[in-house]
Amino acid sequence: MAYVYDDQNIFARILRGEIPNKTVLETEHSLAFHDIGPQAPCHVLVIPRGAYVSYDHFTAEASDAEILDFSRAVGEVCRMMEVSPAGTGQGYRLISNTGDHGHQEVPHLHVHVLGGRSLGRMLEALD
Repeated sequence: MAYVYDDQNIFARILRGEIPNKTVLETEHSLAFHDIGPQAPCHVLVIPRGAYVSYDHFTAEASDAEILDFSRAVGEVCRMMEVSPAGTGQGYRLISNTGDHGHQEVPHLHVHVLGGRSLGRMLEALD
């Protein structure tokens, strides 16, 4: 399968410094920043610096170093934002929307870290 990456998407432009962001964490292979339309008291996006459309694209083509860095960046954001139950938080949700059915708005892999309040059920059961 061929993955097509649009280098003009908003996250690519943020990575190039064309659009400012409110940075939470920067690593060699990842960037985390506050969402501009937060859906919870804590709403941070974590993105890889590489040109990856989705998680399956990322795991198929990213280096081991990129994958490890991204995974650790997500965990570090949870600790930094104090939503981790291992620290002072009461929990969080990770969401990565992919494709049309997943309602992906930006064609660059990103994980939403949401927390700071009860988030309710993720989905309703099918009938």
